[in-house]
Amino acid sequence: MTRKGTACQSPAVKGRKRCRMHGGTNPGAPRGNQNARKHGGYSAKTLEAVRYVKAIARLVRDVPQA
Repeated sequence: MTRKGTACQSPAVKGRKRCRMHGGTNPGAPRGNQNARKHGGYSAKTLEAVRYVKAIARLVRDVPQA
């Protein structure tokens, strides 16, 4: 709609229902957005493995040197 309240006279963007000034230029995030994927870095399994490795490192560090 225009400021007058009439329908916009601009043609719709190819493949869209709206013109470039009313929401046709930005289709949003791309399909299969790799930035939104879960990496599992904070999963329970990963945190458990980190705790295990840190415990082993503590044991090795506390062993007296010969």
